[in-house]
Amino acid sequence: MGLATDYEVYFVFSYTKIRVIDSFKFMQAGRAPHAPRGHLRGHLMAEKRAPKAKDSWPLEQRPGYLIRRLHQIHVALFQEKCAAFEITPLQYSLLTALAKRGTADQTTLAADIALDRTTTTGAIKRLQSRRFVDRSVAHHDRRSQICRLTSAGAALLRKMERAAQAAHSETVADLSKADRRRFVAMMRKIVLARSGSARSVNGID
Repeated sequence: MGLATDYEVYFVFSYTKIRVIDSFKFMQAGRAPHAPRGHLRGHLMAEKRAPKAKDSWPLEQRPGYLIRRLHQIHVALFQEKCAAFEITPLQYSLLTALAKRGTADQTTLAADIALDRTTTTGAIKRLQSRRFVDRSVAHHDRRSQICRLTSAGAALLRKMERAAQAAHSETVADLSKADRRRFVAMMRKIVLARSGSARSVNGID
């Protein structure tokens, strides 16, 4: 069965940056088809000239990414320096905040270290199971728990102080003393501005 009309079919294959065009011509009665070669060639040249997509905002220039990486570095240093005590940075923050207050309910402690109450309660329970923290029902509100540092908890804080300070110091050890002060001041400024409360900058990891 013969072809009713003249036409030309183009198959375009892309191998990385190389484009190969194969044309198969189907003609009838010896008439030459009119192929849109100029149109295809112009389209392919335009694609070739198009600039490659570039990463205009690399990870190493993003504040959020750097803050996350710095936090990972600090946690690793804390775990290394304080491994013997089997205390996490969060638990150390709670013990420090509680030592400063003497007694406090779980909601107040959660605000001190800028964490949600559920996470704070879980950490306090783990510290209580190791007898570093004592909890009792509040007289003014039986739904509230009053926390206090035990003698064992206070002794633990004293033993950990040097190792914990070493972890914090090593986190910023690559900065000069003047840069460390400026760095801490800038972090405090951001936290204070975004939290709306001076209390949030007192949490110690």
